[in-house]
Amino acid sequence: MKIVRTDLMPGRKLAAINLFGIVFAPKSGGLLQKTINHEAIHSAQMKEMLFILFYLWYAVEWLVRLFGKGNAYRNIAFEKEAYAHEQDKYYLKRRRPYAWLKRL
Repeated sequence: MKIVRTDLMPGRKLAAINLFGIVFAPKSGGLLQKTINHEAIHSAQMKEMLFILFYLWYAVEWLVRLFGKGNAYRNIAFEKEAYAHEQDKYYLKRRRPYAWLKRL
């Protein structure tokens, strides 16, 4: 996973954004280890879904969750897995493929 520091971040609340396995983060401010772990989990998800399928599934699930209870973004299975394990720096070593499916 490559990290690119840039001033061209969309929105001020984003700590980072992962596009096709490349993490874009603001130049100012430090990138927390939990954010790096979170984005590394997304990179693993993207690879197993061949990138394009990851984004298609993400968009469809977000649209479905938009009409459900709670925060649509936080209820996406990919995000649930990433948030649940972002504090665990060894998670990716023991993670099983498609682990996010348990969170649908």
